[in-house]
Amino acid sequence: MVTTPSKEELADPHQTVINEVADLSMLRLFEIYLEASPQLMIQLYDLMESDQVGFSQVAAIVISCCAISWSTVDYHIALRKSLPDKKLLSGLCPRLMYLFYKLLTFVSWILSASLLTLLNIHLSLILLFILWLSGIAWACKQQTTFCATKCMEILYRVVVGFILIFTFFNVKGENTKFPMSAYYFMRVLATVGSLVVFWFCTSPNENQNFFRVITIIIIVTLLLGILFLIVYYTSFHPSKSEEKKIFDEIDGTTPPRACRIRHFLMQ
Repeated sequence: MVTTPSKEELADPHQTVINEVADLSMLRLFEIYLEASPQLMIQLYDLMESDQVGFSQVAAIVISCCAISWSTVDYHIALRKSLPDKKLLSGLCPRLMYLFYKLLTFVSWILSASLLTLLNIHLSLILLFILWLSGIAWACKQQTTFCATKCMEILYRVVVGFILIFTFFNVKGENTKFPMSAYYFMRVLATVGSLVVFWFCTSPNENQNFFRVITIIIIVTLLLGILFLIVYYTSFHPSKSEEKKIFDEIDGTTPPRACRIRHFLMQ
């Protein structure tokens, strides 16, 4: 999935290196979501099912969540750096806001999915599979042209669909206000639905206080994540000083030097 450098990139070795770094960052993003997310769900399932909570288990889960979320931030930084017409995601506050938005929304959803898995693994797999198919359908609807061959493009869309289970990103680089709003509206519905089903169907036991704490964490992290999302896009997004529209990455004709990845812009 490595892109062929354009004539301008060949004439500018520094830009070529930056572009390759962005591509490598994207591949790391794919790798960590494909590997770490399922492993994290298994870890959470074991933690919720066991009677004892060990510090090492909690530490491993926290580190995994942070690593997954940071991979998204790292790619977003590398991507904007590879697009000369875009402002860099520079400064500590914008990066922290973006990281907290990704981290908190991810934590909320992964905990919700794990609770549902603990209740009924088949129901959880059905939900995740539906979300995966929806993500693939969304990627296909965007008519992405990131890969050189049709087969690799299909594989790319399948991977994109899998990542969309856990976090949102704009696969084509168009105005994301509506799709992002729709995505997180569905995320809130899925999270609330998972909690309602869990508490309605689960039987009272000695671990009920533990699950109450998990439920509170899910609700708080979801609300804070959406709050950080709003604050980031209204106050700290690099395009805020360039565009009048919030959530907008690309408006109008894409500059020639940005064409290499015009169909895969992280949000």
